[in-house]
Amino acid sequence: MGGPFARILEVPLHVVASIQDSISHAWDHYIALQNVWEENQQLKQEIQRLQGEQNFLREHAIFAMQSQQLLAYQQTTPMTTLPARIIGRNVSNWYRAMIINKGNLDGIHPEMGVITDAGVVGRVVRVNPTTAVVLLLSDPNVAITGMIQKSRDEGLVQGTPQGTIHMKYLPPLSPVQPGDPVVTSGLTDDFPRGLQIGRIQQVTKADTDLFQLGEIDPIVDFSKLEAVLVITSFQPALPSSLPNPIVSPTP
Repeated sequence: MGGPFARILEVPLHVVASIQDSISHAWDHYIALQNVWEENQQLKQEIQRLQGEQNFLREHAIFAMQSQQLLAYQQTTPMTTLPARIIGRNVSNWYRAMIINKGNLDGIHPEMGVITDAGVVGRVVRVNPTTAVVLLLSDPNVAITGMIQKSRDEGLVQGTPQGTIHMKYLPPLSPVQPGDPVVTSGLTDDFPRGLQIGRIQQVTKADTDLFQLGEIDPIVDFSKLEAVLVITSFQPALPSSLPNPIVSPTP
């Protein structure tokens, strides 16, 4: 078919073939882009998974380091303590408390003192079989006897509704000054003598007051606590006893 009719058909056939090639190329390109998009989505999901895993491992490492510090302190301190992990908090206008993952099944009882390797945290006030509520030293319902380490003057350390910590009933002639360390006096059954509480931030005494009042900057940052030690006895643990492990965080 080399006549005029064939030449007339040749042009549209080329056009149709060209359109088909363009459609096929565009479809292949679309499929390729779709595959790339799916691969990108898979890679993004994998990156998110790896980032989550990395973050968990980082948190686990930080918690393990803090736990190791507590256990090292536990093994050297001249008293028996039980490590516990903080599993809940309540800081409100009514009370300042935290919940730990140890209870009366672990030997925890109300009025036991709670500390870290740095110093005093608070006191156990309520106990359940597997958990316990600890009021922080900044709560107004917690009061312990303290002592100015330098002058040896004693007073009552108590929280306030505002969350600050005061040392009341300091002798009027006490030479207490800002920066003086405050430690436990050991006159109550919850804390032995000499545990760090904090430092005097300022001292006030109104003309009508008989005693001086010291405001304490606590040694422990209560907002960053993750694990603590509960004092179960002022006597050291028996050599055969092993420290109870702090349960590590779960993912």
